[in-house]
Amino acid sequence: MPIYDITLTISPTMPVWPGDPTVELTQTASIDQGANANVSQLNFGLHTGTHVDAPHHFLNDHRTVESLPLDVLTGRCYVLRLDDNLAAITADALEAAQLPEGVSRLLLRTRNSDLWTKGVTRFQTAFVAVTLDGAEWLVRRGIKLVGVDYLSVAPYKNSRPTHVALLQAGVVILEGLDLSQVAQGFYDLYCLPLKVANSDGAPARTILVG
Repeated sequence: MPIYDITLTISPTMPVWPGDPTVELTQTASIDQGANANVSQLNFGLHTGTHVDAPHHFLNDHRTVESLPLDVLTGRCYVLRLDDNLAAITADALEAAQLPEGVSRLLLRTRNSDLWTKGVTRFQTAFVAVTLDGAEWLVRRGIKLVGVDYLSVAPYKNSRPTHVALLQAGVVILEGLDLSQVAQGFYDLYCLPLKVANSDGAPARTILVG
């Protein structure tokens, strides 16, 4: 079965959330300069690229990333293709999408994914995000993991309500996906965040199979 790598490539040119550290990749040892091996150092924020949010990110409750349940981060998921004209992912938009029964892991593909296809490196403030009522709808529907195709599940400069509604309900948040090559439908999700102690988030290599 085909494997879709929906992880963003970490590089110094990628967009990051305003105020977050930029990506710095430095070679600290070089074979060309006489070293025994090539060695590099990578500096970046833990909410860079494709990453998960731990509850501690917004709830300040010390439930950090290494405690996220692997049985939620892996398993059957549904990719929902939303209309390119959609400005925000509201409860009405989700209701109108008529999700299949039994979906507990949901990845939301919007026009955001076109930004990755086009190689846009400047942070975009008008990305499509989940509103508070959209988050409440997801919780009522029993969604255990929600993934989005830009750097935040919540609208720019209004990040707390959506995050808090999801995280308080135990929903795992997966952000920064590239779903541009993925059609709507069911897949097997494999999302493995770095096991970073006491962290509010972590990058995650994420693939779909199916």
